[in-house]
Order: sequence, then C-alpha cells, then structure tokens
Amino acid sequence: MIDVGQPAPTFERVAHDGTKVVVGPGAERITVLYFYPKDETAGCVAQACAFRDVYEEFTAAGAQVVGVSDDSNTTHREFAEHRRLPFPLISDTGGQLRTAYGVPNWMVVLRNRVTFVIDRAGIVRMVFESQLRTGAHVDRGLKMVRELAAG
Repeated sequence: MIDVGQPAPTFERVAHDGTKVVVGPGAERITVLYFYPKDETAGCVAQACAFRDVYEEFTAAGAQVVGVSDDSNTTHREFAEHRRLPFPLISDTGGQLRTAYGVPNWMVVLRNRVTFVIDRAGIVRMVFESQLRTGAHVDRGLKMVRELAAG
C-alpha cells in the first residue's frame, strides 16, 4: 500500500455527477480519497454520511472529498442522491485505482476501507485503514486536512 511521504498515483476520472476529479501534483485542493467496499451497505452508509455531515469543514479547509468503490456510476448516482452526498464518487470497476494505491482486500475476499489524505503537491500525508471504525476515517482525515491547511 502507498505509504505516508510517498507520491500518490496521479489520475483523472469522471465522477458519478459528471465532474472531473484530478488527483496529483499541482492539485487545487488537498484530497481526501477514501476507498470503501460497496454503496448502500451499512458501514459504507455510515462512513459516507459521516463525511457528508462535516463536508463543509473539509471544503473550508481547502480539501476535496472523493469516494471510490467498484460500483458503477449509475449505482453511485443513486447512492449519492439517496444519502444526499455532496462529494464525487468514482467508479473503479476494473480495480485500477485500488491496485495503484495498493489497497488490499480485507479478510482475503472483501473490499477494504482505506482513506488517504494527499497534499497539493501530490504527496500522501495520511493513510488510515479500518474496516469497522468508519467514523475514524472522517475524524483522522479532517484532523490531517486542518494541519495541512494551517501550514
């Protein structure tokens, strides 16, 4: 898995809402990139809604929040509308992003839950992996974003 201090894999993707998401050196904002298993499952709903509930704090600190799973953009649109998610969700049906970031499966067969915070220079500043502590992804991510924003 990509570790703190390493360059994040650069990518450009179209999200569920048609917006272009760019991650890499020279990005306009800090990126909170979180990988999750599946739309509309209990843990994923809890995590997405936790990000939603403090989304304005992330944006006020100069960050973009981006969710990534294997689900299609159609499923992402339904999930985002149903849960009122204000941030983009990216479809990674072929697993290219998951592979590029080295996100392992959990207990061999289940998709893992990992959050990366990437600075504007494209360097990973935080990695948090926990399948069960969904709220900690948000708390730790926001703390790191605030530290980066403070300089």
